[in-house]
Amino acid sequence: MNSPLRVGIAGVAHVHAAGYINETANIANTELVGIWDPSPELAQNVASRHQVRTYSTLEGLLADIDTLIIASENAHHHAIAMAAVAANIPTLCEKPLATTVADAQAMVDAFAAAGVLLGTAFPVRYSPAIQRLRATIAAGTAGETLLIRATNRGTFPGGWFGSPELAGGGAVMDHTVHVADLLRYIWGAEFVSVYAEVATRHYDIPVDDCGMLMITLNNGMVVSLDPSWSRPTPSFPTWGDVTMEITTMQGVISVDVFGPHVDLYSNRRGKGIWAGYGVNLDHLMISDWLDAVRNGTPAPISGVDGLRTVELVAAAYRSAQSHRPEAV
Repeated sequence: MNSPLRVGIAGVAHVHAAGYINETANIANTELVGIWDPSPELAQNVASRHQVRTYSTLEGLLADIDTLIIASENAHHHAIAMAAVAANIPTLCEKPLATTVADAQAMVDAFAAAGVLLGTAFPVRYSPAIQRLRATIAAGTAGETLLIRATNRGTFPGGWFGSPELAGGGAVMDHTVHVADLLRYIWGAEFVSVYAEVATRHYDIPVDDCGMLMITLNNGMVVSLDPSWSRPTPSFPTWGDVTMEITTMQGVISVDVFGPHVDLYSNRRGKGIWAGYGVNLDHLMISDWLDAVRNGTPAPISGVDGLRTVELVAAAYRSAQSHRPEAV
């Protein structure tokens, strides 16, 4: 039997970090070696909750692992990734890949030059609804896609997500990239231009919390996307949504990625919640990544995939300033 694949997690400030820790620890023939975070206090708190080892330095963690998952604040992705590639460690990075196009491009270039895998965490690709939609579009039975109305609305996560320095932006930075990745994944198209209106209306924070994007792709499709943190915190029963209404020559296809749920009322939580059921997207994504590392195959969702969505976000923020469509 092969030795377990040794996994480390660098940065645990992201809301997905706990899920990545739990899923990595539960995948066969995999060992979660430990975690590191720029904040020793945060690392220790997370380690205590999950019963994992902490490392005092990133270099120490990198020396003990076969692959890395980055789940830090957005602004730290670039520096952590560059340390990982210098140590020849295949790295799966939380979205967005970086807060600037220049940093994302530098990451992609460095990993390509070193011949080391770089992946971007886009778990929504693994949704059964998305897989069925992709197969339907590929089969051509729906006819030509004309336009799409999409949403990735959610609640404000709080904390560092409201910091321009750590997050690199607000709702548009946080919630554009999932749908953006799906557009490229399903339709095989690239972004041409975007018109965006962006504002802060729901919270007293120094980043945007709402916006609307009109995206044009090189296959002629036009897509509207609402990435707003417009769901009330903390009363809303779930974190948010990913939906698409696709108008084609043969009709309309509606997709609600997180639609399957039950209503759960709990005194422990103090509010009703929508408890999702079905497949665990994080588990499927991490398992796929680890298989690629084990087998030496290409990253299932590459650094270039992450870069393309960062390019769209950057163009959207430029458009919000110019109030004109901007090239991607």
